[in-house]
Amino acid sequence: MQLSPKKRIFLCLALFLFGIQLPYAQYYKIGERIKHLQNFDKKVLHYGYYFGFNNFGFDIKYEENYSAPRTRYFPQNKRGLGLADIELVKNTGFNVGLIGDLRLGNYFNLRIEPGLYYTQRDLIYPNETPGLTADNDFIREVKSTYIHIPLLIKFSAERINNWKPYLVGGVSTSFNLSSNSKNNDDNFNNVFRMENQSFNYEVGFGIDFYLVYFKFSPSIRGIFSFQNELIYDNPTNGLSPWTSNITRLLSQGIAINLTFE
Repeated sequence: MQLSPKKRIFLCLALFLFGIQLPYAQYYKIGERIKHLQNFDKKVLHYGYYFGFNNFGFDIKYEENYSAPRTRYFPQNKRGLGLADIELVKNTGFNVGLIGDLRLGNYFNLRIEPGLYYTQRDLIYPNETPGLTADNDFIREVKSTYIHIPLLIKFSAERINNWKPYLVGGVSTSFNLSSNSKNNDDNFNNVFRMENQSFNYEVGFGIDFYLVYFKFSPSIRGIFSFQNELIYDNPTNGLSPWTSNITRLLSQGIAINLTFE
């Protein structure tokens, strides 16, 4: 059984919360060690940077209204439209950005993490899709370069010697520099178009490691769009075999960041 990115994130989060109980249980047996950067978390404001990898996909919602005019183009079958789902091929991308952190209290921080995210997703349309004949009609390479701006709340647990687990969550907006939103051409000219801005929610977890000169924090985060990002084709006659079958196209992905503060 293949889990969606959203389910994988929440499964990892549950395992993370369970796993951190063991170090806390052993804390008093381990005893105190020399602590690095003891006053680091007392700073009201500090900065950092990150880089990492991402794996984005799409949550595709299909037309299910049998009586809608567009279903004349797609004959009915067990899914209602006569077509198999579009195959999604995910590719590993990269991300890099900056961090601004504002201390709100002993356990809470407000963070802004603007960055550049590059990713690519390939949409492979079913062979039986009517209207598609040439080989290059059946695949659309959706390359996205995002200016990604999240506003997050970081909730930290008690520090144990030189490490501290934390949870993070919030909202974000992404500006897609490769959206083709202003392009008059569409899929009939081999151009797949998306909205140039999307809104998302994010949830994740990580661990702060206090080293001698800086704090290192690996983290994993799920990013889920709640806005339809698809720009529909404008066929001169009938319906588009690429977009008329889709009601919503939502980005969702996993990002792994290595943070230095």
